Amino acid sequence: MESIARNTTVRIDDVALAFTAGMGTERVLVSAIIPCLNEELTLGICIRKAFNAFSMRGIKGEVVVGDNGSADKSVEIAQKLGARVVHQPVKGYGAAISAAVEAAEGKYLIMADADDSYDWSQLGDFVDALEQGAELVMGDRFAGGIQPGAMPSLHRYLGNPVLSTIARCLHNSPVRDFHCGMRGFTREAFLKIGARSPGMEFASEMIINAHRAGLAIREVPIKLYPDKRNRAPHLRSFRDGWRHLRLIIAHAPDTMYLVPGLTLLIAGIAGLAVLAAGPVRIGGWYFGIHFVALSAMATLIGLSAILFGMLAKVAIAIYHPVYSGRIVPWLTRGRPLEWLVFFRWRTRGNRLRGRWFTRATLDSYWRPHGAIGAPDLCSHHHLRGRHVDGAVRLRAQIAA
Repeated sequence: MESIARNTTVRIDDVALAFTAGMGTERVLVSAIIPCLNEELTLGICIRKAFNAFSMRGIKGEVVVGDNGSADKSVEIAQKLGARVVHQPVKGYGAAISAAVEAAEGKYLIMADADDSYDWSQLGDFVDALEQGAELVMGDRFAGGIQPGAMPSLHRYLGNPVLSTIARCLHNSPVRDFHCGMRGFTREAFLKIGARSPGMEFASEMIINAHRAGLAIREVPIKLYPDKRNRAPHLRSFRDGWRHLRLIIAHAPDTMYLVPGLTLLIAGIAGLAVLAAGPVRIGGWYFGIHFVALSAMATLIGLSAILFGMLAKVAIAIYHPVYSGRIVPWLTRGRPLEWLVFFRWRTRGNRLRGRWFTRATLDSYWRPHGAIGAPDLCSHHHLRGRHVDGAVRLRAQIAA
C-alpha cells in the first residue's frame, strides 16, 4: 500500500455523508470499502445497502469508493448517495482498495465488490466477528451458498478449489475460500498485512501476509448472487488465475525451495559418501559411476534450491518485515551469502583459483591494487578481458 501511495496522488471528494450528518462528532466505527470501475448500474444498490446496514445496527458508518478511472456516472452516483470518492489513477483491484482504505476513517473496514454479487446487508456479520476479537474476517461462499449463475463453472469447480487448495497446502492456511471478495479487517490489521499488489492477486496476498503476521482469522458464511452488470466482469480467468498462482508459489519459499532443496542435498551427500570408495552392490543392484553423477547433480540442485529459498525469504522479509525467526535476521545482518561465492581471478603473474572468499578476504585483494572500492572492482584494469564470476560481479555492485 505504501508503494502505491508514493507513486500516486490521491484526491478525495469532500462529500458530507447524509446518514452521518446528525451523529455529531462521533467516531466512524465501520467503513465500507468499494472498488469501482464503471459500475453505474450497481454501485448505487451497494451504497444504499451499506447505509441501511449501518442504520439497522445504529452505528456510525461511511462508504468510501475507490474509483479506478470510471468513464460513466459511477462517481456522480456515489457522491449523490453520500459516499466519499477516492480517485486512484493506478489501474487495478488492489490499487483501488489500497487508496480507499488509506482514506477511510473507520475502526473496522469491510470490503466487497460494486456489482451487487455480495450482499452488503450482511456486513453486520463481519462487524460481529471483528468485535469478538478477529483481525481478518473472510467470507465463505461455499459454506453460505452460491446462487445459480453467480459463478462460472470454470471458477466454481476448477479455479477457486484448485488455487485455494494449493494456497492452503503451501501456507498451512485453514481458510477455505481463499479468493472471496467480501472480507473485513481492522485498520491495524491492514497495516500489518501490508499488501502491495495492484491487481487481483491482492486478495491472495492479504491472506498470506495475514498468516505471516500471526493475525487472528475467522470465516463467516455468505451468499454469492449473480451480478447485475450488463457487461463482462473485469476478472480475466487465466491471466488473473496465473497471477494468483505465481504469488502463492513465490511467497512459499520453505515449501517450494528449502524443504525440497534440503532433501536433495542430504540424498546427494549420502550417495556420494556411499560411493566414495568405489562402486557398490546393494540388494543385487549395481551402483557405479552413473549414480556418482546423479548424486553430485542432486547435491548441486539441492544447494541451489536452498540458496534460492534463502534469497526469497530475505526478499519477502524486506518488504514485509514481520518475520520472527532467527535465520532471516542472520542472513540480512551477517552477509553469509558471500561465503558461498567461488571467485576465480587471474592477474599478471598470479593465479587465484579455488578460493572461498569472505568480504574481508576480498578486501585484502582489493586494497593492494590501488585500494579500489567494491563498485569499481569489475571495471579495474586487472580484470579487463578476464572472467569474473557473475555472483561476485553482482555482489561487487551492491556491496559497501
